[in-house]
Amino acid sequence: MEDSRKLLCRQRQVILSFLLLGLSLVGAEPRRYSVVEETVGSFFVTNLATDLGLGQKELSRRGARVISTGNKLRLHLDVETGDLMLNEKLDREALCSDTEPCVLRFQALLENPLEFFQAELQVIDINDHAPVFTDKEILLKISESSPPGTTFPLKNAQDMDIGRNNIENYVISSNAHFRVLTRKRSDGRKYPELVLDKALDREEEPGLMLILTAQDGGSPPRSGTVQVHIEVVDTNDNAPEFEQSLYQVQVPEDSPMGFLIVRVSATDIDIGANGEISYSLFQVSEEISKTFEVNPMTGEIRLKKQLDFETIQSYEVNMEARDAGSFSGKCTVLVQVMDVNDNAPEISISAFTSPIPENSPETVVAVFSVSDLDSDENGKLGCSIQDDLPFLLNSSVENIYTLGTDRPLDRESRSEYNVTITVTDLGTPRLKTQLSVTVLVSDVNDNTPTFFQSSYTLFVRENNSPALHIGSVSATDRDSGTN
Repeated sequence: MEDSRKLLCRQRQVILSFLLLGLSLVGAEPRRYSVVEETVGSFFVTNLATDLGLGQKELSRRGARVISTGNKLRLHLDVETGDLMLNEKLDREALCSDTEPCVLRFQALLENPLEFFQAELQVIDINDHAPVFTDKEILLKISESSPPGTTFPLKNAQDMDIGRNNIENYVISSNAHFRVLTRKRSDGRKYPELVLDKALDREEEPGLMLILTAQDGGSPPRSGTVQVHIEVVDTNDNAPEFEQSLYQVQVPEDSPMGFLIVRVSATDIDIGANGEISYSLFQVSEEISKTFEVNPMTGEIRLKKQLDFETIQSYEVNMEARDAGSFSGKCTVLVQVMDVNDNAPEISISAFTSPIPENSPETVVAVFSVSDLDSDENGKLGCSIQDDLPFLLNSSVENIYTLGTDRPLDRESRSEYNVTITVTDLGTPRLKTQLSVTVLVSDVNDNTPTFFQSSYTLFVRENNSPALHIGSVSATDRDSGTN
């Protein structure tokens, strides 16, 4: 008895399974309906009774109802009229994201007798979303050495709509350097690609701010924008330039070692390491390298040794400013050594006569020259001797003098003169040099002998013997020597 019940139950299940299978295949090709998204609720979709070929009251009699996937009732069937209505406003993006087409599947169920009908409701997209860039700003660093034609892919915008309502193209704000192309990826998404049309120059324009616009194909179209900040990256394309091509300085010759001659300055409109400058002497002689030193960082030129105007009056120093690359700039520093009164006058006697015969007319005693290694006022000289001597200084040629007598000399009055020649420059402080010469006066036989007495009385005894000394007479002569 129990086995018979089990067999009967199994037979009923098989029959029901075949029945359901048969019902599910009724109208195997699903009926498709469509509705535009965002349509308000209670919107009429179709008359299901008409579509199924049933009478108006038959839906109610057969217990018709609509079953939605996931038991979410988005459709309402009026069994009295057969009208199939929207239950709520549909949002295609919430329902299907970027899946296309967006289809909601449902079944129409007739309970008595049992019958299924497959159906689909396609939600049609409308352009209710504008393109949106995920970043507030796009930052690009582009080398100024990039050649025209270089491309730079950018991040695409997002648009939740699909089809023509999705992004169609990208445009960039008007500028002199870039244009934008709209490219398509393998998944169909469109992205912008920036194209360099004209070479950049960081020194002329260090940065650009552009507006990138994503436009969809809807009607009316929607768009979204983002700022594209382009930072032009420097390359070493500029040489350092000195503020002056020629620096002229005057330096006193007594300046101490370490004295600051001049500070040269160069600039490089490149930035970073490309704009860092080092200074050095350029193609210098041994003398210049021994005399001057330069600070490579500041461009200060200082003395390494004492200057001497009397040896070298000027220096031409060539300077180089070099950046971190291979570019350099040149300038010239002309150093004029200024004389200071650091040399005393010098006296050089070229002819000297001594002794001088007395009673001679005006006679040249000495010929001498004076000199001073200094210049200008420091080298101008004045020459003098004592005032109380019978001598004169004469000069017919600059800095050449003659020392001569201004009257005949008398040896018997003075036989020797010490003449001091004093030479003084006109510098500050004044320096002088003195040279003493001794002038001797030689004798001339210009004096007659003179007896001490005009007459002498001598007494002599008679009958003396020969050679008897009677007495003496005495005379003098002011001359000397044989005179």
